[in-house]
Formats: sequence, C-alpha cells, structure tokens
Amino acid sequence: MRILIVEDDQLLGSGLRTGLRQVGWSADWLQDADAAEHALMVEHFDVLVLDLGLPGRDGLSLLRDLRRDGNYLPVLILTARDAIEDRVAGLDAGADDYLLKPFVLDELCARVRALLRRSRGQASTLLQAGDLVVDTIRREVRVNGRPICLSPKEYALLESLAGASGRVVSRDKLHTGTYGWYKDVDSNALEVHIHNLRQKLGGRRILTVRGVGYRLVSLDAR
Repeated sequence: MRILIVEDDQLLGSGLRTGLRQVGWSADWLQDADAAEHALMVEHFDVLVLDLGLPGRDGLSLLRDLRRDGNYLPVLILTARDAIEDRVAGLDAGADDYLLKPFVLDELCARVRALLRRSRGQASTLLQAGDLVVDTIRREVRVNGRPICLSPKEYALLESLAGASGRVVSRDKLHTGTYGWYKDVDSNALEVHIHNLRQKLGGRRILTVRGVGYRLVSLDAR
C-alpha cells in the first residue's frame, strides 16, 4: 500500500513517514498542496493523509479540487482543528475520515486500513486466494493453515497482489507501492522479493505476465 502524507510540520511529517514505513507500507511526504496535487496527477497512491493547515493553499481547498476533478482517492484528514464546524466542513468537502492531533500511530494505521478495505469493497480484514490467507490486521500469512514468515517488503508485495483479487498488478505499481520515492533501490529489488515470495509460498502462486506485471492465483490445499 502506498500512502501520500501532506503535512507542513517537519517533525510530524518526517516521523509519520518513518512510522508508516516501519509498519511496512510505502509512505511519501510532501509539505504543500500544490506539490501534492501534482504528485496525485502523475502517480498512484492508495490513501491520502491530509493536513488542513498547510501554508498558502490549505488542505480543504486541495480536497475540494480533487473531488471536483473526479479523484475519489480515500482521504484521511489529520488536523489540530477540533471544532465541530471544521469536521463538518472536511467531511462535506469529500474526506472519508477525520483524525485529530495529537494521535496514536496505531489508530491512524487502523483508520487507513479501514479506508483501504472500503475502497476495495472488502468488509473482511482477511485477503484470501485459495488456501493462502493474508491477515491485514496482524500482518500474518498462512498457507493451508501453516504460518509463513515474510519480511516487511515481501508482505507489502503480497498484500498488494492479494488485494487485487486475481487481477494483474503492473510492475510499476508494485514498485512504487513497495518503495515509494526511495532513491537507493536496486533495479532488480522487486524481482528479488518476488523470487523470495515464490520460494516461501510455492512458485506457481505468483504468475509473471510478461511485459505487464504479476498476478496472484488461487491454489487449492493439497
């Protein structure tokens, strides 16, 4: 999952990006609305975490413009504005959820997971492909009831593939969804993680669609 954070506070923005990456998600951070709007036009994100009190153009203006242009990316407003009218304005502008500062990272992560489930039309916290089950809350993977130990990057890749419900996920989307704007990523890092996943899950579960990307297929328990 790839998250865009738009927050002008240096300490909070940097800390939130670090915390979300430690959870295993790809998180990128920008500090103003114009830069965020450009990024959202040219790149794919799964969730937007948006501060309202941005310098110059505020977060509410950005949100209204996104919805006016038909962008229905899930948006979690993160702000210190605690007045009822501010919350109403944010939700009416098109926000999907609203979290007040200060906050606990675990709660923010839970809200992000809920937004992603709703955007995918999934009520369950489990992603399943045959006998493979991904628990998105506990971040655990089981194959035919047997636990599989994955690294954070391997888990992030598998969750993206499992969340696609058997559809092909492009290489570019998997790469940015796993690494974001990391600068020091080896060109073959994605292929290495896919190889490791195949070794741990069974080689026939992840199919390569040449020139496009990868697809997770369902296999019955043996």
